[in-house]
Amino acid sequence: MSIPRRTLLGVLGGAALALPILGAAVSWAGRGIDTRGKVPFDRPLHVPPLAPSRVDAQGRRVFDLTIAAGRTEFTPGKPSTTWGVNGAHLGPTLRAARGEKVRINVGNALDEATSLHWHGMHLPPSMDGGPHQMIGPGTTWSPSWTVHQQAATLWYHPHPHGRTAQHVYRGVAGMFLIDDDAAPPELPHVYGIDDIPLIVQDRRLPGGVLDPDEPMAGTTGFLGDRILVNGTLGPYVDVRTERIRLRLLNGSNARVFHFHFADRRSFELIATDGGLLPAPHTTDRVQLAPGERAEIVVVLTPGERVVLRSSDPDTGAGFVQRDGGADRFDVLQLRAADTLAPSARLPARLAEVPRIPAHTADAQRVFELAEHTINGRRMSANRIDLTVRKDTTEIWEVHTGDGTLHSFHVHDVQFQVLTVDGSPPPEHLAGWKDTVLLPPGTSMRLIMRFADYADPNSPYMYHCHMLYHEDQGMMGQFMVLEPGQRPHPPATDHAGHH
Repeated sequence: MSIPRRTLLGVLGGAALALPILGAAVSWAGRGIDTRGKVPFDRPLHVPPLAPSRVDAQGRRVFDLTIAAGRTEFTPGKPSTTWGVNGAHLGPTLRAARGEKVRINVGNALDEATSLHWHGMHLPPSMDGGPHQMIGPGTTWSPSWTVHQQAATLWYHPHPHGRTAQHVYRGVAGMFLIDDDAAPPELPHVYGIDDIPLIVQDRRLPGGVLDPDEPMAGTTGFLGDRILVNGTLGPYVDVRTERIRLRLLNGSNARVFHFHFADRRSFELIATDGGLLPAPHTTDRVQLAPGERAEIVVVLTPGERVVLRSSDPDTGAGFVQRDGGADRFDVLQLRAADTLAPSARLPARLAEVPRIPAHTADAQRVFELAEHTINGRRMSANRIDLTVRKDTTEIWEVHTGDGTLHSFHVHDVQFQVLTVDGSPPPEHLAGWKDTVLLPPGTSMRLIMRFADYADPNSPYMYHCHMLYHEDQGMMGQFMVLEPGQRPHPPATDHAGHH
């Protein structure tokens, strides 16, 4: 009997890589965390508030954000030191419309530099919030751009080189929702009522307290044994409508979630990273790597309670490698009221998602993710790894080369998946994406167009979104240039902006 390539890589690569890494959580496949039926669901879900905004004299929608340290009680009477945006932990939900100009004033009240990256946003590289737009203590960074993309669930998080995992773990993250008049009005859309943001993150809480200096090392990176949703431990949601829209964000450092309901009921997948799918896709599960998003609509009946779970993610784990593939969690409980307000049925069509034909590609590139490198090189702030000509289309083939679980995220663009291991992508990869999961042995071909912005002084990033891998150097820089332009790598000292 032959052994599948993915399985063989998982076994060999996991055995080779998991054991030498200091602090790695090593366990045999089949042994894992299991909280099914054990979560009391005794706390109402915290729904992040919508960030207040104003329109300035230039017609821009302005948001004011402050990153600061605070204290959070994940368990009563057990305060933890956390970071947050406009609060002690996590941040408000930003909301803007397609075609709208935005300005975001980001103040840093921490005692160390950080940044804020607008994950999934199409915008100029100097506004991207990557490691080249660091915000020093006591300073403010004020990016501004025009929203040029369809309705979507995006998010924001820090991106300091070498410290991203720690900064995200401490609590700096939030959603950024894009509205679009072209979105069908039948979709549930009342924020906090039938349209619920869910930032799902795994954490460790020994004694009920989060350690802000938790080690991030591991084969895959940090894996926790407790689940927070919007910072709430053991959350429930009171549902008052027949249909509810859940905007799922995997905001974890390294854990892969495979979401489904405990009774295995079906639901409608309506959107992925970059926005609405062409049509609702009926399924009973959706898998998300760190950074990925999905929007689902589920139907409830009066008086019922149903639990959202995660179990059996396809991580490609080997016999030794610890990547969370054996872990099972109860995540969230939905509690339907005895009387539910009627909800409109979903339309047959959701959005136009024109395919990018492979034959229109101007260039093709290959990226191998292996041993904290991409194509054998670790991130260097002084090196531009590749340049792309503005208004061209490229195919990027990405694959793993070390038997370890990885993901791949590209800044600025939303891409389409052409193939997975040579075959057409499944339905959940048929829409616009900016992050994809790469289990050991997986190869994907991604097609993307680089439009609107060119800058010879500011790069975008591409990297593994397993944050420990990213911090260890599994990241590269690219510039989008006009014809005739040459790249000018920025200086390595990015202490902050006034």
